[in-house]
Amino acid sequence: MKINKFLVWLMLAVGAMPASANSLFFEEEPVQGGLHVFDMSNTFAEIYQKLNGINWAGKNLNIAVESLENLHKSAHVAATDERVVLVWDDTIVANFPRPSDGDWYGFGEITTALVLKMREQDAALRSLSESGVYQAVVDGLVRGIDENGRYIYSQAAEVAEDGRLLTSVGLEGARDERGNFRVSAIYKGAPADIAGVSAGDLIVQINGRAVADMSDVELAQVMRGFNSGTSKVKLLTPAGGKDVVLRRASVVLADADIIHRSNPKSGGLIEIVVHKISDGAVNIINEALARYSDADGVILDLRAAVGDDERAAAKLGGLFMGQVPLMRIVETARDEVEIVPGGNAVTDVPVVVLMSNMTRGTAEALAAAFYENARGVLVGTPTAGSARTATRIDLDNGGALVLLNKSIKTGLGNKLDGRGIFPIVCLSNIRSQQQQDVFFLNVINSNFNARDFNREPDIDVAAVRRGCPVITSGTDEDAVAMAVSAKILTDKKVYNNLLAE
Repeated sequence: MKINKFLVWLMLAVGAMPASANSLFFEEEPVQGGLHVFDMSNTFAEIYQKLNGINWAGKNLNIAVESLENLHKSAHVAATDERVVLVWDDTIVANFPRPSDGDWYGFGEITTALVLKMREQDAALRSLSESGVYQAVVDGLVRGIDENGRYIYSQAAEVAEDGRLLTSVGLEGARDERGNFRVSAIYKGAPADIAGVSAGDLIVQINGRAVADMSDVELAQVMRGFNSGTSKVKLLTPAGGKDVVLRRASVVLADADIIHRSNPKSGGLIEIVVHKISDGAVNIINEALARYSDADGVILDLRAAVGDDERAAAKLGGLFMGQVPLMRIVETARDEVEIVPGGNAVTDVPVVVLMSNMTRGTAEALAAAFYENARGVLVGTPTAGSARTATRIDLDNGGALVLLNKSIKTGLGNKLDGRGIFPIVCLSNIRSQQQQDVFFLNVINSNFNARDFNREPDIDVAAVRRGCPVITSGTDEDAVAMAVSAKILTDKKVYNNLLAE
């Protein structure tokens, strides 16, 4: 009888053994806290291993692990050469031995274990789906290494998980100093657009709960989630308070929009609004240039353009400039790759390039190329000075990591990242009709002697930005930009004089 009891106990003990001698999890418990711990650990292990092959600028795995504390303000993670410790407020809730260097699965398990402990402490983290956990955690890990890095979730994995697609209410914004959510942009045709939400509106309450009391995770779940999500939102607008109901829906944005401003006496102007420098944008623009081949000029609007694909940027620039050096990609202090389009230009019409503080990435490099090759007049306000391209790391779960670890120089080798490109025509200094009239009169009379800050490598960038500040009224900026661009493109003397600057 004693032998039988011993055998039963031994079988139970063996069945509850960890997956390996040093494993933190047991084979009979593959799901803990709603998470598939072995699958998740494997994914994190793959991430660490692949990140290890990227130039981290001297950073190490400890930085990535410690960045998990970004998941919650109460979490504090410390990784030493021997231990990994999680402190929640003032209490130690986890203390694990640090895996040895190169033990990727060990680091994967540590990460999963830390996430489980955090979910025990916070209801908002517990409410995240498994794919939501992946996105939140990997975003934290990647940003610990590269503040501009991000995780791209696998939509296929989302569908496999519960059969629904991730969608959006169709608005962008940020919290104000009181914790409310200020709307900064609306997607055309999205639920927020249809409901009458406008940029500048303040969201103060969602489903009867004050936005100021909601965590960032909870707020994100309202804005983007599954298409069954519906929320009652209280807005504060210039006309007063109002309630709207927003249901998430699929929102599709083109990477570029084309507007043909026809003129019965000529070919008119083509306005090209670029949202993202991509192969899709290149195709749209190429078709427009072919369709309106008799146009008098092109307004290339890069004011809200972003991009991290140098190949797509080369194709787009090549449509206007042909085979000239457009930019240089810098991976290390010694390695630079010159980017030159493979084909000839398809148009030689005059170009005005609109830019702003939201022009970033390869869009900045394109603006610089138009300037350095005397191919277009730069109009607007200084660009962001955030010129980087991406290393993309595909993961076995269908997602991907994007690290903006490569900086961009201009085709002539001038610095862009941290500096930006400065306009020849500063829009914020010619806002009124009178200012515009005086400006163009000076240009026509060759009395326009603007200081070209792009030629001064040691300029005080902050001072230049103060002298040509961001325009805060979008409607005002659009009206001024179109009026100034049309004047430049339809008056050859004005265009040539500004191009010569």
